[in-house]
Amino acid sequence: MAEGALIADCGDSAIVVKALDGDAEHRWRVVHSLADAIEDAALAGVHGVVPTYDSLLVEFDPGLTDHDAVRRMVRRAAGARHGSSRRPAPKRFVVPVVYGGEHGPDLPEVAAQLGITEREVVEIHSGAVLTVRCLGAPVGAPMMDGPPFPRPVPRLASPRTSVPPGSIAVAGRQAVICPLRSPGGWPLLGRTPLRILDLGSEQLTPYQPGDEFRFVPIEPATWDDYAGSALVAHHG
Repeated sequence: MAEGALIADCGDSAIVVKALDGDAEHRWRVVHSLADAIEDAALAGVHGVVPTYDSLLVEFDPGLTDHDAVRRMVRRAAGARHGSSRRPAPKRFVVPVVYGGEHGPDLPEVAAQLGITEREVVEIHSGAVLTVRCLGAPVGAPMMDGPPFPRPVPRLASPRTSVPPGSIAVAGRQAVICPLRSPGGWPLLGRTPLRILDLGSEQLTPYQPGDEFRFVPIEPATWDDYAGSALVAHHG
């Protein structure tokens, strides 16, 4: 791990580990395997492990340990893991979406930017199985690989101050579901009536990195058939 990674201090209470070798898929697997190893090792003083696409933030209590000690512990954890992973088989989530209109106000602009029709945007977005790569803000938003659009999607020139929960957004070559009402600068293609988070549960989200999402277009008239239902995994 050390030979194929950059380890650097991040403020006075964290280090960041960035994977350097291999393709994007390999780097993602490396940092998530290391995150599993660190959590399994229960390193003294370490209280937060945040893996993303190709890097990992390790947060610690500077009153209990320091950067050098955490670096050594991370290297030992990486050596003990030997690149393996305890991640379970991915779960698949099927998400109904009302595309366009009031729920997807940026669909026409995205279609124009991509040089395709609105229907083709929907077909491409709903035709792909998208992998969750990490959990982002706010509160466990599933940050996914984007659908195979012809080119990256620009962010909004003027971010919104309020994006409704369940909004389906894209930017660059990424996709996301907004779990809670919050500001946002990603173009909105649609919205799901499902409840993405369970704020009453210790595990706020039913998904984790490595799980998969597939989006299914529904008509606005069927919104109430799904409204308030929890997001659950589908098998088979």
